[in-house]
Amino acid sequence: MDAKTLEQLFQHIALDHLFIDTLETRHSDRLDFHEVSVWAVKSALQAAFDAGVKAACTNPPQTGDQT
Repeated sequence: MDAKTLEQLFQHIALDHLFIDTLETRHSDRLDFHEVSVWAVKSALQAAFDAGVKAACTNPPQTGDQT
């Protein structure tokens, strides 16, 4: 997964599960710190885990000598 795709995934999880509009630092406590429920954190962690499992199944690691 490239960096751009990973950033898009983070943004998607933040918005859908934590209701955070952006992950960009805005140098304002009011904008950079968020109060979220524990169930939203759990949901976001599950989504991140599921995305990792999906990525691992789609792109299995290369093992052994491939020459």
